[in-house]
Amino acid sequence: MILETDRLLLRNFNKDDLDDLFEYAKIDEVGINAGWIPHTSKEHSMLVLNMFINDKNTFAIVYKENNKVIGSISLSRDKIRQDIKSKCLGYVLSKDYWAKGIMTEAVNKILEYSFCIINLDIVSISHFKDNIASKRVIEKNGFYYEGTFRNSFLLHNGQIKDRCFYSLTKMEYLNKKNRQ
Repeated sequence: MILETDRLLLRNFNKDDLDDLFEYAKIDEVGINAGWIPHTSKEHSMLVLNMFINDKNTFAIVYKENNKVIGSISLSRDKIRQDIKSKCLGYVLSKDYWAKGIMTEAVNKILEYSFCIINLDIVSISHFKDNIASKRVIEKNGFYYEGTFRNSFLLHNGQIKDRCFYSLTKMEYLNKKNRQ
């Protein structure tokens, strides 16, 4: 599956993506904002890459201008809404590409895929309370704030984070699209 926007290709990962994955995944701020340990070696990245390759719901974000993998975006099991057609959206982006509207563009395309292709009823998402950039991406894509779970995520460094939760229903998405 390949999804395309003006600047991006969203496609399945492959073995050739190792160097690009390691390049962005080794940066401390990238890992911390995503809630995982920054990669310390290409072997570490290879383990993650193999998981991505086997998970058809995780897409590499490829920047068309240089054909480089600059992040990932995934739809995983929604642990709260288990009995309806729902997924939880997650993403990570290379620090070199922050504040350029790239993740907003990728999320918009994944929402189209979620509601118009695989026919989900609702998509949920969360961010750490102090990750204002992620909050902006979520709000720009029309998600509705549901609440904050205080002290709900333990990072690898022992820091405890609050998580802010949002969701978007298919009807809300379609209504927003019709107004544009």
